[in-house]
Amino acid sequence: MTTKETPASSNDDETTQTQAHTTTDVTTDTTDATADSEEAAPATEALEWHAPVMVRIDEHTTIPHLLKERVQRSATRPLILRKIGIGDTWRSITAREFYDEVHAVAAGLIARGLEPGDRVAIMSRTRYEWTLLDFACWAAGLIPVPIYETSSIDQVAHVLVDADATLIITETVSMAEIVRAAADRENRENTHVLSLDSEAIDTLIADGATVPRDRVLARSDTLTKDDIATIVYTSGTTGTPKGTVLSHENFTNLCLNAHAWMPEIAAHKNSRLLLFLPLAHVFARFLQVFQISGNGVLGHAPNIKNLLPDLASFRPSYLLVVPRVLEKIYNSADTKARGPKRKIFRWAAKVAIAYSQALDTDQGPSASLKAQHALADKLVYQQIIRLVGGNADYIVSGGAPLATWLAHFYRGVGIPVLEGYGLTETVGPVSVNTPRLSKIGTVGPALPPMSFKISDEGEILLKGPSVFQRYHNNPEATAACFTDDGWFRTGDLGSLDRDGYVSITGRAKEIIVTAGGKNVAPAALENPMRSHPLISQVLVVGDQRPFVAALITLDAEMLPDWLAAHSLPPMSVAEAATNVELLASLDKAVASANEHVSRAESIRKIKVLTTDFTEANGLLTPSLKVKRAEATRRFTPVIDEIYGGPVHN
Repeated sequence: MTTKETPASSNDDETTQTQAHTTTDVTTDTTDATADSEEAAPATEALEWHAPVMVRIDEHTTIPHLLKERVQRSATRPLILRKIGIGDTWRSITAREFYDEVHAVAAGLIARGLEPGDRVAIMSRTRYEWTLLDFACWAAGLIPVPIYETSSIDQVAHVLVDADATLIITETVSMAEIVRAAADRENRENTHVLSLDSEAIDTLIADGATVPRDRVLARSDTLTKDDIATIVYTSGTTGTPKGTVLSHENFTNLCLNAHAWMPEIAAHKNSRLLLFLPLAHVFARFLQVFQISGNGVLGHAPNIKNLLPDLASFRPSYLLVVPRVLEKIYNSADTKARGPKRKIFRWAAKVAIAYSQALDTDQGPSASLKAQHALADKLVYQQIIRLVGGNADYIVSGGAPLATWLAHFYRGVGIPVLEGYGLTETVGPVSVNTPRLSKIGTVGPALPPMSFKISDEGEILLKGPSVFQRYHNNPEATAACFTDDGWFRTGDLGSLDRDGYVSITGRAKEIIVTAGGKNVAPAALENPMRSHPLISQVLVVGDQRPFVAALITLDAEMLPDWLAAHSLPPMSVAEAATNVELLASLDKAVASANEHVSRAESIRKIKVLTTDFTEANGLLTPSLKVKRAEATRRFTPVIDEIYGGPVHN
């Protein structure tokens, strides 16, 4: 199937192109907004949207099949660049070399007695060996199960027992000890542990030296698209993590359709992706398969502290980030600028935003704005582009909403942000803005061949080959998340416009109901506030309370630069929490966030905490989402103090 390429700013043409391949139900809402209500919805709103099928797969289109096809297309071209030592040298690994090493490791796994369908857990940072092990497991018909490298003994124990993993490969010896402690606690005597730092890969290759490669090929060839590819555990923001069972089709159908839908990202040979998000997260797991099934190269950055030098030496063509990374880049550039340089940066930022906004108008940027943009590019923008490697054409953002002004800023700088939306249960993205079809402020149109529907309660419902099979060992949870007619309940609230673009407004389970009966979506307030350079985390509270309030934690990394920029002396986080000038700056952030909601939903009081939310203290998930229930419970005394006492039922 071919599609007509249309500029993102040509909305009428976009609509014509997209709607030719969709079925849409449209309803009209003419309700007037009152002074204290939310902003009125657009005059027309789509309730259902069906994206076109771009590529149809057959029964044997599995992940090993995608790798085999890549080798057939370009066996001698680089597939993976592997970092050598601590310098800036990257060693090229061709598609054939990677394929051969995958099969050598797969042979070792078979030699150890692992049968098709057995689970192999991997606990590591994001590095080359993880991708190698994933593909080796798939080649041997096994099921890799990721474990975050920051996981506690309790978390590891839950995965080992629930997934019934018999072989666990860790990065370090210390991680191996955590695994052994978890296995001992659960009386799992059949648990075997290997460590990458103790030559796990060499051990497996040696084990498999006498295993005929035909045995590996036989394992790969008998796989079907319906076989389980991996079990990924949810972040556990609302309780015990659930094992999400994802099939080969979940990956391969999405990869091939995504390549056809947006070939600008990974379908061309110059595509370069440096993966630094955790491979335990479903988005990174999808991206490694997506990149390898394309025609570009993949790299890994295990140490975030070395990320900027790694970006400079690897020179990725696109970046995969969470919004917090983009916020930090902007805030760091703004805060570190001094005197006249700060004025220049802020002027350039305003020009970038204005330029991007003008791109969405029929007139486009004026001659004056173009001239200012050209000057700002020389003075500021090229420095930011160099900061992310100097070669990035696009930034793909997900995991949390990105502030609209920040999206305009980066597009104005010259690196458009393609914001998307997805879940663990959908192998990552189900909608995304593309280079050709984009509306800033939305998470884009549906990725083919997904279908979206908005329930009567405003919940986003999904159907399509990306949707997971089931929750492992949890039929009750599986049944609860599907409607009677087969739509997956995402738990997210949102809307569809008449062009098929999706907007996310919050999580259904996070809705706060004030004592006055007002429904408040915390994300609408929290997300804009996190753009402030001083703010690390925000927790909006107010359930059954007379008004909305917020707990704020400070970004200890940004604090020294902010203090220096405002001619304030160095101080600790605890001291800063009560500093008048700092609190005044936070009040401005609150006022700005309140502009997005009605008065009844606005934040009336804040409390600055002296401790941050982290994985270590159990208040953040490994994917950096706040454990809302746990944070609310732990800071109940602080919340009660804000309101002058506990809730009276």
